[in-house]
Amino acid sequence: MAIQSIDLRKIEGKAENIYEAIVAASKRARQINDENRLEFNQLISTIVPTVEDEFEERGNPEQEKFSLQFEKREKPHIRAFKELIDGDLGFRYIDEEK
Repeated sequence: MAIQSIDLRKIEGKAENIYEAIVAASKRARQINDENRLEFNQLISTIVPTVEDEFEERGNPEQEKFSLQFEKREKPHIRAFKELIDGDLGFRYIDEEK
């Protein structure tokens, strides 16, 4: 997998401070990761377990298929930064809500 660089000047325009933008993107990445984990666990729970032989260890092909699908997805931090750069990610201070 190739390394993708992010132009910091694009991020600077989305917040007053670059550190604020990075914190907002990291919180969004955590949300995305939690959503992915929940979806994966729901898919895994639908799989009927196979009878395991105590002498032979085998992987479950359905579980491996789901794992590969989730590995091929865009990483949460990259998706969060893309959302920030595209303007799809908004954030505000807690004090401003009042």
